[in-house]
Amino acid sequence: MPTRRAVTGRSREPRARFAEELRHLRTERGESLRQLGERLGWDWSLFGKMEKGETVGGPEVVQALDQYYGTPGLLLAMWELAISDHSQFKERYRRYMALESEATSLWHFAVGVLPGVLQTEAYAREVLAAGRLSGEEIDVQVKARLTRRDLLEGKGAAHFRSILSETVLCTPLRESSAWREQLKHLLEVADTAQTVVQVLPHSAGAHSLSSTDVMFLRVAQGRTVAYVESASHGTLIEESRQVEELQQMYDSVRDLALSPGESRKHISRLLEEIPCDPST
Repeated sequence: MPTRRAVTGRSREPRARFAEELRHLRTERGESLRQLGERLGWDWSLFGKMEKGETVGGPEVVQALDQYYGTPGLLLAMWELAISDHSQFKERYRRYMALESEATSLWHFAVGVLPGVLQTEAYAREVLAAGRLSGEEIDVQVKARLTRRDLLEGKGAAHFRSILSETVLCTPLRESSAWREQLKHLLEVADTAQTVVQVLPHSAGAHSLSSTDVMFLRVAQGRTVAYVESASHGTLIEESRQVEELQQMYDSVRDLALSPGESRKHISRLLEEIPCDPST
């Protein structure tokens, strides 16, 4: 796996840092925006807007850029920080967090990054550190993410299903020991009564959620709401017709995913392929 390069942008604002890093990576290769667009199959004007900070794009295009530049997971992590920096995003997210705390069941689809409730401390720390937050900022956000794991633990824990795009599992952490810890944690969580983890293999081909992270929550009176992260913001959807449409898309993806048992075997095989640290 290529070594991740340190972020070069000097701005302390996540959206600006993301735009600066995109410009740096392209100019370092000596490419024009048109050339980049032709090579990746996207309209070159989208990359221009992303480099100006006018939009941050969606996870699908950011994953393509990560692969093209040989920066696995770095740009996606910076993108996550960039979208979470918007004040409107924060307002929607606060509402979502309130609903999440009272949910009796949750089901989720991940495009490129593990959901916070399944992350180990090392995973959360590396994802956040990729955006060059200060040590104090990282500590605060890591603590917040680990606190969310309480949703799946203890008496009255919510039932949780997560379908992980294989892309999530093809983006390991830099430290093999930390990645082993994360995969072991996934297997441990997947073995509990209230949690189901499934893997959507690349061989499943195109599907309706190819560029969309979504979390469904069943809340009071059996009502279901959805939280969608795509493009440059997160959207809380509470209108029943829209939620139902998303659920149908989710169900079609679940039909393509490996069974829970086969998914555990898939994760176990990945774990076995990680070289052990000879010092342990």
